[in-house]
Amino acid sequence: MAHAYNIEVELTKNSNLEKVDFNNLKFGQILSDHMLVADYDDGEWKSVKIVPYTNLSLSPATSALHYGQAIFEGIKAYKFADGRVSIFRPDKNFERFNKSAVRLEMPELPEEIFMGGLKKLIATDSAFVPPVDGASLYIRPFMFGTEPALGVHPSKSYKFIIITGPVGAYYNKPLRVKVETFYTRAAAGGVGFSKNAGNYALSLYPTRLAQDEGFDQLIWTDAKEHRYIEEAGTANLVFMLGDTLVTPGSETVLQGVTRHSIMDIAKSWGIKTETRDVSVQELLEGIEQGNVTEAFAAGTAATLTPISEIGYAGKLYKLPAPETREFSNKVLDYLNELRYGRIEDPFGWNFIVT
Repeated sequence: MAHAYNIEVELTKNSNLEKVDFNNLKFGQILSDHMLVADYDDGEWKSVKIVPYTNLSLSPATSALHYGQAIFEGIKAYKFADGRVSIFRPDKNFERFNKSAVRLEMPELPEEIFMGGLKKLIATDSAFVPPVDGASLYIRPFMFGTEPALGVHPSKSYKFIIITGPVGAYYNKPLRVKVETFYTRAAAGGVGFSKNAGNYALSLYPTRLAQDEGFDQLIWTDAKEHRYIEEAGTANLVFMLGDTLVTPGSETVLQGVTRHSIMDIAKSWGIKTETRDVSVQELLEGIEQGNVTEAFAAGTAATLTPISEIGYAGKLYKLPAPETREFSNKVLDYLNELRYGRIEDPFGWNFIVT
């Protein structure tokens, strides 16, 4: 029999809502009034509640600070014209969250806490969902080991939290990206498919080096030979090769919800799709020969951001102007119409909250 969780709600006495300018939102800088918190101890999840957003008190020996047991997700909620709020495909994030938990030897989260708690939290802070086109409520569920003890072993206790905040666009211009041929993001048998904190920490230094050269992001390649494309630092990668929409796919690539959605939409439109290995050589030769007509980053934060230039071995490979790209512009418009509830949802992807 499934455990019944009574999610108590403690409302804030000092709302930050009046300080929010929905027409001038910077990504990740504003947080909503409340957060969901649940604790895992003695083999079970307990004390599930929604409380005012506040700082945490942690032991200096907190295990996640030393041994890296920390995972998270990124989700978005949108406000429809009729005032209803919808979360976009949170069931896929829940599925991926638990896959990450298993790989990092952390307890899986019950659906009632993740999905039920998410719905109740967003309903509590629905006023923070921007009523502005192009903006959304970013949702960050995360979990980390909390055992206050040193020693390399899985934590015996964990904390699961969901925080949210209204956001605008993550990227506001097409991306210049560099193919990384020395540093590695993930290796076969590792944790590349999971959304864990360590994957992002190790990407920061190589990304900064690329930014010093004038690039916005990296294209990560395989750890063994650096021959095959994996993903960008903050999103999956998708290319139009001839008449086929292609995305790299392996155990080292994060299984992105936005990427998955774009590929499903393309299939529904009768466009050929492939999830397979894509070599750096195939991509760059395709650009030179005019066979690669579109390249973009796809992710919850990035949504769909066109790539304008790719740097490799000191040479720049330029793609067609973003405004001329038929598929990516069409699918972005369709996604926006779908997520803001302006068209019918044939896939059942919108999870209505209010």
